[in-house]
Amino acid sequence: MGDHTETVEVVFDPELTSFRALLGMFWKNHDPMSSHSRQYMSAIFYHDEEQRKLAELTMKEQQSSRARPIATLITKAKTFYNAEDYHQKYMLRHYPDLVQSLHLNNDEIITSAVAARLNGYLGGNGNLEQFDEECSTFGLSRSQMEVVRKKVNSRM
Repeated sequence: MGDHTETVEVVFDPELTSFRALLGMFWKNHDPMSSHSRQYMSAIFYHDEEQRKLAELTMKEQQSSRARPIATLITKAKTFYNAEDYHQKYMLRHYPDLVQSLHLNNDEIITSAVAARLNGYLGGNGNLEQFDEECSTFGLSRSQMEVVRKKVNSRM
């Protein structure tokens, strides 16, 4: 199994967030000094020179406040392969009735912004106030919203 690197592909709207902001989240939410096998290595995959330069700059900024060398690899993005269906929107899949009620096939679950947002909320990201602010844009029924609200509320 070590012939690949487990990663995520982040598709974002640069009018809503910046690549720098995403890099900030990357650096904040993992240990860039840990050196693992290829399967679990720390890496940033860039798509163009601007992204490469920004990734290198933020790594240099991070290194300035650390004693040990950063092990994160910065390399050009190549072909991205989706994981098996059961890995897609993993937290959302713990709620099969909710998944079924979205009427999305496995390919649509991968690309659905609604599925991504629900997966995030069900996985412990975001709070009830944030969910309530945006849930009307998801096209959910009242019962679907209540399933998510209960889960989000149970963490408070």
